[in-house]
Amino acid sequence: MGKMGRFSFEGLEDLQRELKELDRETDAFLQSCAKELAARLLRMVVKRTPVGEYGKSYVTDTDGSHVRYKAGKNKGKVKRVTVKKGGTLRRGWTAGGSAKGYGDLLAVHHFGDTYAIEIVNPVEYASYVEYGHRTANHKGWVKGHFMMTISEQELQSIAPQILERRIREFLGGVAK
Repeated sequence: MGKMGRFSFEGLEDLQRELKELDRETDAFLQSCAKELAARLLRMVVKRTPVGEYGKSYVTDTDGSHVRYKAGKNKGKVKRVTVKKGGTLRRGWTAGGSAKGYGDLLAVHHFGDTYAIEIVNPVEYASYVEYGHRTANHKGWVKGHFMMTISEQELQSIAPQILERRIREFLGGVAK
């Protein structure tokens, strides 16, 4: 029977220590990856969300009635009023139940092997803008903007590169 030779367990003990360290930091790492992806998705969907164009303004008399404005004739008697400013839908996006939606405020939920962060828009007409809707007279269709759907698809296409980079950094930092 042949000899086994000499073997040092020192390297295996170092590997075991590094693996234990890796196991302790894995949950925090996975949560930080989920937060980064959620923050990117939130940034994309907010940027893609349309803002209502209510820039029409009109001129009123001092008593509030509409008037036809002619330069010079109605000075001091009229004021320009802007009907409405948009952006409610865009400001409505939140993540993890937080008001701001970024950083440590993102609440990560852990279900088995899944890490989840909920991104919502509680504005009542958000689904109509996302998917489209019938017109008020029921004779036409307003196309949806699909701001969340498109943003999700875009994130799914770039997520592997983001996660690969993060995993390399994580494993490189632990294996020092």
